[in-house]
Amino acid sequence: MKPADRLALFERFAAANPEPTTELEFNTPFELLAAVLLSAQATDKGVNAVTRRLFPVANTPQAIVGLGVDKLSEAIRTLGLYRNKAKHLMKTCEILLQKHQGQVPADRASLESLPGVGRKTANVLLNTAFGEPTIAVDTHIFRVSNRLGLARGLTPEEVERKLNKATPPAYRQNAHHWLLLHGRYVCKARRPECWRCLVSDLCSYRPKSLPPPAGSMLDAPPRVDEARVDVQSHADV
Repeated sequence: MKPADRLALFERFAAANPEPTTELEFNTPFELLAAVLLSAQATDKGVNAVTRRLFPVANTPQAIVGLGVDKLSEAIRTLGLYRNKAKHLMKTCEILLQKHQGQVPADRASLESLPGVGRKTANVLLNTAFGEPTIAVDTHIFRVSNRLGLARGLTPEEVERKLNKATPPAYRQNAHHWLLLHGRYVCKARRPECWRCLVSDLCSYRPKSLPPPAGSMLDAPPRVDEARVDVQSHADV
């Protein structure tokens, strides 16, 4: 993608959604860390349903440790892999208490030393909790970056490195959220909805998906939670 097209892409994302953020619900860095750890192979909606019950009871490392792993497992049992997630979260809380005075560290090395925290999760924390312009490459962002021609790569690390170079500095803080939401609601894995993509003319993906037949399920209006990303047709761009 040409530099002028990359700039136009992020300008359009910013105009459509000036203040993007994660769809995980949180109020503190620890709540975000816990939510991200619980989100593996789970939807944000499912995680939010769990944390709405969990956080009023235990939303600090001290409180989680106080629950014990059995009660924590029971509190999150609606999530896949809940037993392993409970063990990871419990061990993370113990390390936070032992090494970081119960606070979530704001540096990559310390974050990645926590159980269940890899580069992607560390980038989410650094960006969303601590305001660093990092880009966490999940499956959505990996797919969208390659499809658009914005940053092609064979691994998440390669795509992340190229995205950091390709993204204009003014848009780097929010790039992660724009690309993730675009992949979640518009540039979907099985059938990208090119007919309502606000950057379709900048995208190298071929062939473009055609609109569904009128009256089909795919022709239904976007849900309310899709209003945070583009809902315009290509003709409106």
